[in-house]
Parts: sequence; structure tokens; C-alpha cells
Amino acid sequence: MSEISDAIQDKCLAFGDRIIKLNDYLLKEAANAKPTCKIVKGKRVYEKSVPVYLQSISALCNQLLRSGTSIGANNAEATNAISKTDYRSKSYIALKEARESLYWIELLHRNSYLTDVQYNSLYADCEELVKLFVHRCKKMDELLIKEKK
Repeated sequence: MSEISDAIQDKCLAFGDRIIKLNDYLLKEAANAKPTCKIVKGKRVYEKSVPVYLQSISALCNQLLRSGTSIGANNAEATNAISKTDYRSKSYIALKEARESLYWIELLHRNSYLTDVQYNSLYADCEELVKLFVHRCKKMDELLIKEKK
């Protein structure tokens, strides 16, 4: 791999690490929240099933975990592609995963699962990956257009 590819993969790995740690943190925070209690026939009854709020955060975290770690996996596949077309395709998939991650980060923030500081930091890191992949994909498109002429 080139120095640029190595640097991009390092950024992908660092972002993936952050997403894994965030997933663990958010799920731990949600699990440690007070259990839901309701009064049934004058008695306190604690919900034994997974509370709805925990189901929501778990689903959102899982989506971000999948898309956020997929960026680096697709970048790794791109750098070992068998053709320029395969390289371009995997790079576009990495770009799509990065954009999807931005969506999940935004949704977590809008629903108060991420603080402003967490959101701004994660969003900036992910946005940087989006910009890198947009640049790479544009370069690949230009290269393929030139080759067709």
C-alpha cells in the first residue's frame, strides 16, 4: 500500500475503534439507567423485559457499529482490489458507509444519546473520511473516463 492508502486505513481504523468504544459506552449507560417501574393494582412492578429505551439505543448503536466499522473493511478491500473497477466499487461502498455513519451519528445526537461534544468530534472525524473517499472516487472516475477515450 502507498503512504496515502496507509494513512486512510489508519483513519478508518481509528474511527472504527471510536465507534466500538462508543457502542460499549452507550449500551452500558442505557443498561445502568433506572429500571422502569409502574403501579399495577397498588403494587410497584418493575419491568422484567428490556425497556423500550434500551431497545432503541441498542438498535441505533448496532446500525452505527455496522456502518462505522464497514468503512475500514471496504477500504481494505479496495486497496487489495483485483482491478481498477473493483477498487472504484469498493471505494464507493466505503463512501456510502461513511455517509450512513453520519446519519446514525446525527440521529443519536438528535435523540440526546450523544452530547454536543461527542457529536461534534465524531461527526468531524466521519466527515473527514467522507471527504477522503469523495476525493478518491472523483479521481477514479476521472481516470476511468480518460482510459475510455
